[in-house]
Amino acid sequence: MRTLFVYRLKWLIIGLASVVIFTHCDDDDSDDQAKNPDTAPVVSVDRFSDDAAVLMKRSENSALPGANEPINFDQGDFITQGFGPNGEIVKYYNFDVQPLAPAPIYMFYKEDDTDPIADQLSVINVIPGDVGYNDLWIIYKVIVPDDYIVNTITSLEDIIDKGYEIEITKTLVNCPVVPQGSTANLRIGDETNQIDRGWYKDEIVYYFNFMEANLETTTSNLNPISPIYVTFNINPDDMNPDSGPPSGSVTETGSLQTHNVLATLPGDTDYSPLWSVFVYDNADFDNVMDLQTAQAANILMENAMNVNCPVVYIQD
Repeated sequence: MRTLFVYRLKWLIIGLASVVIFTHCDDDDSDDQAKNPDTAPVVSVDRFSDDAAVLMKRSENSALPGANEPINFDQGDFITQGFGPNGEIVKYYNFDVQPLAPAPIYMFYKEDDTDPIADQLSVINVIPGDVGYNDLWIIYKVIVPDDYIVNTITSLEDIIDKGYEIEITKTLVNCPVVPQGSTANLRIGDETNQIDRGWYKDEIVYYFNFMEANLETTTSNLNPISPIYVTFNINPDDMNPDSGPPSGSVTETGSLQTHNVLATLPGDTDYSPLWSVFVYDNADFDNVMDLQTAQAANILMENAMNVNCPVVYIQD
């Protein structure tokens, strides 16, 4: 059931469970000037800075793309081949660790309309490296008047200044913000793999949109999580900084096939692309082929971190 809170406040407070709604205070947009997304400046994005990354920091791996350089997520450590719960071969992208609290994304609607306004770009207020950023976004519906001019609103500040009504939903979208020109070509079914545009503080921002499952926040207004069982070439060791994730996932000889196992897949009621990482002993690698054998392995760490890894391929 969609949650709606209404407060008559001037300021929008964004926090773990904060919800603020504005009422109309300015219905006349006739003097507003629309901004052209095709000519607007593009914000610089760096997913691998020390502020933005946890597992993939350029300071620890100079081979990672530079700030604002396009990223090809179809190569290297950005994509992994593992197993589904029944031993299916699956592939998923690696978008690094993400917090449990989603970030707001503002979409624009006319009153009583169920679809967002065509050609109006969504608005976000944080990008990778900003406090509060998350690849997973909770939809805030901005209700605008009938005479609203598309793309006159290009920032959260604009929304606040207008005093438009905002409805918070429980709907989540998985939209990692990336540099312009980045690619991630795999998707499940007929999902589009195009890169989308939005507004960030009057500048254009680019992001992917993974729609392999319908996602909603939990009863605590957080992102849902699902387990993943992984093993590394060097078991985690507090005394060895090269152990665990830096050592890479164990793979079959001469293959990219890991024995990382997902507990759920798109279509399962409890699926989530945000995975809670369980690390098992690499001595059990050969024995792990599905969820049952992964759970029977020697688990070295539970709930080690939460990583955004949308599933983009499932073996038929």
